[in-house]
Amino acid sequence: MQTVRDAAGETYLLVKRSAESSRVRDPATGEERYVDNEELSVVDGESPLATAASGVPAPVRRTLGAVRDDRSLGLLAVVVDEGPIAAIDLLDATDMCESDIHGAITEFRAAGLIDEVDVAGRRGYEATPVAVDAMELLRAGTTDGE
Repeated sequence: MQTVRDAAGETYLLVKRSAESSRVRDPATGEERYVDNEELSVVDGESPLATAASGVPAPVRRTLGAVRDDRSLGLLAVVVDEGPIAAIDLLDATDMCESDIHGAITEFRAAGLIDEVDVAGRRGYEATPVAVDAMELLRAGTTDGE
């Protein structure tokens, strides 16, 4: 697979090349179509896997990089839904130990998903707009936790 660009500047994944045309995939939709070879140019230095990932909304990609399991995703959901929330209240709201919470919070802060804030004189956390957008996108289209 290669990353290619058409004459209009749109980026695609090259799926198959023949003598006169190529089948390309739109990373945002997954739809495939044929394009004349003369309209395509190979994009050197751009990973086809990065191109494929570009079809996933940026807030979701950032969240996927910071979330390591269901429990940490749940922790982020709690901060999004209940935040700003004091750090001490996270211990009561979750079944995670303090070190696991601290590790997840560190990942979330590094990814720009939460900010440290003051909550009634205590250290706490608030979701950034990126985290709120990501949770909305991740929850869209889900039914009964499926």
